[in-house]
Amino acid sequence: MVTEIARITIDPARSAEFEAAVAQAEPLFRAQQGCTGFALERVVETPEIYHLLVGWVSVEAHNVDFRSTEAFQQWRALAGPFFVSPPEVVHVGTVIGSVDVK
Repeated sequence: MVTEIARITIDPARSAEFEAAVAQAEPLFRAQQGCTGFALERVVETPEIYHLLVGWVSVEAHNVDFRSTEAFQQWRALAGPFFVSPPEVVHVGTVIGSVDVK
């Protein structure tokens, strides 16, 4: 199990629109066989920055399986217009403790 963390920067004046677009895209992720969780978090100190957290069964489930789907294209069409710069994406695995990404 891995968690994709995508750091997304947007124009904070468009935050409500962006959040609505991500809410619309959430089912696209959750419908993927390898997806185990989904959350969008906003950085309190810098409101133009969001973290998209998606649980995957493996890095390949995200990078290969999901990214080759129409759902990925729909996600980018919904959220992409809000990106100030390309998202910075990393995959992490838990070493100690747990956080539930719902």
